[in-house]
Amino acid sequence: MPRFWSKTRLALALAAAALASAPSWAQLLIGQTAGFTGSVAAGVQETTEGARLYLNAVNARGGINGQKIELVSLDDKFDPALTQSNARTLIEERNVLALFLTRGTPHTEAVIPLLDQHGVPLVGPSTGAMVLHRPVRRNVFNVRATYQREAEKAIGHLASMGISRIALVITDDSFGADGLAGALKGFESAKLKPVLQERFDRARPDFSAIAPKLVESQAQAVLMVASGVATAEGYAAFRAAGSGAQLVTLSNNASSGFAKSLGANARGVIVTQVFPNERAMNYPLVREAHELAKAQGKEVSPAMLEGLAAAKVLVEGLRRAGPKPTRERLHAALEGLQKFDIGGLEVNFSPEDHTGLDFADLSIIGTDGKFRR
Repeated sequence: MPRFWSKTRLALALAAAALASAPSWAQLLIGQTAGFTGSVAAGVQETTEGARLYLNAVNARGGINGQKIELVSLDDKFDPALTQSNARTLIEERNVLALFLTRGTPHTEAVIPLLDQHGVPLVGPSTGAMVLHRPVRRNVFNVRATYQREAEKAIGHLASMGISRIALVITDDSFGADGLAGALKGFESAKLKPVLQERFDRARPDFSAIAPKLVESQAQAVLMVASGVATAEGYAAFRAAGSGAQLVTLSNNASSGFAKSLGANARGVIVTQVFPNERAMNYPLVREAHELAKAQGKEVSPAMLEGLAAAKVLVEGLRRAGPKPTRERLHAALEGLQKFDIGGLEVNFSPEDHTGLDFADLSIIGTDGKFRR
């Protein structure tokens, strides 16, 4: 009997050793907190979908050094306080290597103290806030142009079309202030002044008082710096009040969901973009997006391109961080990215510059609800 138990123990030990040495999938945990429900849900879902298309493709090819990337996504309902709470959970309890694709300016600002405290990189925040670019935030790696550049370009475009009566309607938070700064640069360059400048409460948007003022101003166009839901509601209120002003908004609303939310008011709406036209097949990034989306029976939107681009930067950082990546190694790998081609667009980081990309363009929503350039 003792001999039998000895053999059994030996067999169990050998089995355990075999299991330990057998090929296994470790996981590279990446954390995301964003408004999967609430006023920015459409854009967040599409951006994340674009990222997951690429991350899933990388995992299907064997991952990175035999490790799968797992994206842990938490819903913060577009509430900065919940964004910070989610980030703390991801960083301190889930021990993620990095945060990824946060959404919103005040929301992203809320997690910066945690990033700095724990040395966690944030890759591809889905916001073009200048506060995340200048001065350089050590742990924030942007993969898109700034809202200020977008707003300035939008005003310049309107002026070039002979439109001089332009109104500004902005959310009363750091996002709105950022868009305002860029718009005012555009007005200055065009030697114009806004015919109306109004703010509204982000948490409780109410356009009942603003709509008649817009009509009275006789604005030909109105630039709205706001979430998708607030922008759609505001534009509907302006139209109902009798305003014929053309709507212009920023790339945070560059999603198919936003176009649908406009309903009958969608046609002719101008949306700035920070990535190429999703039908511009001369860009390898766009071709890759279509190939990945087609395999899943999906259509590519501008928001999906942003997610895909951010995922490509994240994956390259993880690859360069080596077989046993740490937060510190990932940070060093990202900061060393120079002339990294993500498909016709070049990403550059350095200790003095964490902007990554500086592409900006304009699109217009057509009769079919799709974005045209």
